[in-house]
Formats: sequence, structure tokens, C-alpha cells
Amino acid sequence: MALPTHGRVIIDTTAGEIDVELWSKEAPKACRNFIALAMEGYYDGVIFHRIVPGFLVQTGDRTGTGAGGESFYGEPFEDEIHPRLRFSHRGLVAMANNGTKDSNDSQFFITLDRADELHGKHTLFGRVVGDTLYNVLKIGEMEIDENGRPLYPPKIKTVRIVDNPFDDIVPRITAEEKRTQQRAREKVQREREEEQRRRGAKKNVKLLSFGADETAEEEPVIIKKKPIVRPDLLEPEQPISIPAVIAPAKEKLSKSKATSSEPSAQPKKLSMKEKEDSEIIKIREKHAQEQAAQSNARKTEIEKMEAEIRRLARRGAESDEDEPSRKRQKKSYLEEEMGKYTKGRGVHKKGKRRDEGDVLAALNSFRSKIKSTAPELKPEVEQIPTDGEGAKGGAGVEPATGEEVGMEVDADTDFLAHALHFPKDNSEEVNKAERDYEVIDPRQRGARAREEERERKRAMKAKEGRRGYQRR
Repeated sequence: MALPTHGRVIIDTTAGEIDVELWSKEAPKACRNFIALAMEGYYDGVIFHRIVPGFLVQTGDRTGTGAGGESFYGEPFEDEIHPRLRFSHRGLVAMANNGTKDSNDSQFFITLDRADELHGKHTLFGRVVGDTLYNVLKIGEMEIDENGRPLYPPKIKTVRIVDNPFDDIVPRITAEEKRTQQRAREKVQREREEEQRRRGAKKNVKLLSFGADETAEEEPVIIKKKPIVRPDLLEPEQPISIPAVIAPAKEKLSKSKATSSEPSAQPKKLSMKEKEDSEIIKIREKHAQEQAAQSNARKTEIEKMEAEIRRLARRGAESDEDEPSRKRQKKSYLEEEMGKYTKGRGVHKKGKRRDEGDVLAALNSFRSKIKSTAPELKPEVEQIPTDGEGAKGGAGVEPATGEEVGMEVDADTDFLAHALHFPKDNSEEVNKAERDYEVIDPRQRGARAREEERERKRAMKAKEGRRGYQRR
């Protein structure tokens, strides 16, 4: 029998949900580490980097190589081996280590079968419950390479905490804050790449020459600042006939864009950082308000439940008082038994129903047979042979035909007319008990002896009195 659990999380993966119950009392450090990392969003996006068919699946490394991982405590923590927790079946969740003792971090694995060889070497801190175990088995059946890595590795989307046994955990950063920071970093990266793309497009425009650039006033200055390896390419002998008005306009437009983008690059970076900090502060405030609102809502819900329980208790007490005055319709014993029969035989259950009409028909025919047979056989059973030989030896001669009649044998239907008769009172048993059994009470015998002694003394006194009277 497994030990009771305290704590529950749901690991949402690309292969389906995995419902895990935690042994937080037997392995508190491992469970605290797992829940704290889940609250920080550490496992979001982590792949299952190792699969051993029929043995285990492993995950928890953000690098996806199996050589990374970090604990919530900042350093590897010690093992928690419990004598009652053993690798006796599939679906057990345990900490992975680097092959040495007390080297647990963030990596964990789930067993696919019994694994007695792991006992005493790894910390067991949870088990998979319900039908979600089949999602783990689905991961264990995926295609892998020669090193045990899945070719198409499943990924952990997020870890939802359903029941947190540790209310005092303060995460270093919440999962929402981490996602916000990630979005901000991605946004800054996109803006940086966009800025680099714009600058690269400006340089490419300067490098391209169609002969009309010679007419522009700014072009000679730019070329002198950034000479190229083969300047002869930018000095063709015959310029191409392109209207000179269009090129300067495009160049001025690109210049204005470049000049407008260059000075605003630095302030944008500063504003994004400040914006990121302000968003983090707002998220923390919102998180605190949600926690307070959630606690208040829970208190109000508890008060409502208590009021509902009190109301139901009062209603139950009133119904108990009114129950004797109500007259309930009594069901017959046959109806109750038939109800049990129909309920047990699956008449009200879904699915394929069993036809029981033949059974009921046989029962009705048997009842009718009993009613029709009993009055006919009763007089024959009560007949007593009057012939002398029949009375003595159990056989006689039929008076009409003169043939010998054998002993009376029960036919197949004789048992239908049999009946049991009992005396109306127990006078016969009482008489038999009084006749066969004598109840001896030692107190009654002593009382009788004392009474006889008193009678004897009274007789002696009376006799002496009569003698004295005669003497006078």
C-alpha cells in the first residue's frame, strides 16, 4: 500500500497532460525544489532529452543536453531515500543525478516499469496518477537515435500547481514576470535587428551606382569618407541617362530616414529598459492584488459554505421532527426484491441490455402450474388404503379391476402439493420441557429447608403447650 500524498501538479506537455502527486512529507527538499522551479517557469519549454524504452523518460534540463540544470537552492542538494518508497511499478517520479550521491538539481525522470536497481540511488518524490500515465508511455514509445535522444523530442509547455504543500515559498521571479522579461528581450532584439537592417540598406544604396549619383552634391563627400577597393567601378565614362531629379529625391529621403533613426537609437534603448522595469513593477503589484483578492474570495466562499451547512443542518432537523407525522407508502417485499433484481441485472445500465422475458415467462408458468396442480393432488395424497394387505405391506388390490396396486410413489408433480403446517401455540414444547428437564434452584431448596424447620419448631411448641395444660 502506497503512502498518502500531499501536493499535486499537472505537467502539460506536447504529448498530453501528466498528473503528478507529490510525497512532500517523505521528500520535502525535492518537492520544494520542484514546485519552486515550476513557479518560476523554469520547466517551460524544456524537452524530454532522454528516453530508455521500457525503463524511463528524463527531462528538466534547459540546455536539452542532459549535462545542465540548476536547483532552487543554488547548489545541488542531498538525497532523500525513504525505506517505504521503492521503484516497484511504473509512473514513479524521481530526481536524476550525475551518478554520485547528493548531486540533485532540476532534472527528473519518470519510470516506465519496475526498477529495483534504482532503489537507494535516486530520490523518489512523486507518482503519476490516473489515465495520464498513458501519455508517459506514449513518450516512452517515441523514435530515438543510437544515443537515446528522441528524434522529435516532446516538450513541456508549462507546469500547473494544483495543490501547493509549501505556502512559504517565495520565488526569485514568477513565471509571468519571466515571460514578460522574455517578451521585452525579444522586442529589443527585433528592434536592434530592424535598426541594423535599416543601416545595412543605407550602405547598400550608397554602394550601388547608376551614373546619376555623380550629379548629387553629397555623393562625392560620402565616397571620399568611405573609399572602396575598386573606385573605377564608380566612375564610368558614359553616365546613364536617368532624370537627375529622382535620384537626389530618393537620396534625400534615405538621408532623412537615416538621420532620424540614428539619433533616436540610444533614447529608444533607454526607454525600453525603463519600460521593462515599469512593466515588472506593475506585474508584481498586480500579482499582489490578485493574491489578496484570491484570499478574500476564499474567505467569503468558506463563510458561504458554512452558512449553507448550517442551513442544511436546520432543514435536516426540521425534517426529522416532521418525519413521524408523515405517512410513507410501504412497498411490498416482492417489489423490493424485484427492484434489486432488475437493478443488479443491468436493466437501468447503459449499453447492451439483456432480454429477460423468457425468465419471467418461465416464472409465471411455474406459478400457474403450482396453482393448478395443488387442488388436484391434495386429495390423492391424503387417501389411505383400506385393503388389509395394502395397510400391512403397502400394497393391495384395486377393487374395480382386481389388479394389484403397488406402493405409492411420488410422481414428478407431487412436490407441488406439499405444504408445511405448524401448531398455533408452543404448548407441546412447553410440556415436553417440563417433563424432560428439571430446574434446580439452590436458593429455593434452602428456603424450603428453612420453612420446614420453622414448621417443625411450631409443631414442637404446640405439642409442649398441650402437655403443660394437661398437667395443670
